[in-house]
Amino acid sequence: MNKYELMYILNPNTEESQREALLEKFKGIIDADGTVDSVEQWGLRKLAYEIQKEKEGFYVLVNFQAGPDLNKELDRNLKIADEVIRHMIVKIEE
Repeated sequence: MNKYELMYILNPNTEESQREALLEKFKGIIDADGTVDSVEQWGLRKLAYEIQKEKEGFYVLVNFQAGPDLNKELDRNLKIADEVIRHMIVKIEE
């Protein structure tokens, strides 16, 4: 299993219940073929530049371990979610 880091930014107008539901959805996808090591909710922060006419975003960082095939499924679900305005999955080299 490889170690990965997922960072995604949610629309600032997303309600807390929706944020928690999305986090649980993404954690469920990861748990199907890996393990979640840690989740850090950085909260509302100013963006470096406007994304979809938004100047702020809600940042979430997830560290996890999984096989290489999980990234495609996770990436597909992140692209489908309307609340996610940006995301990035990075493999952590040891």
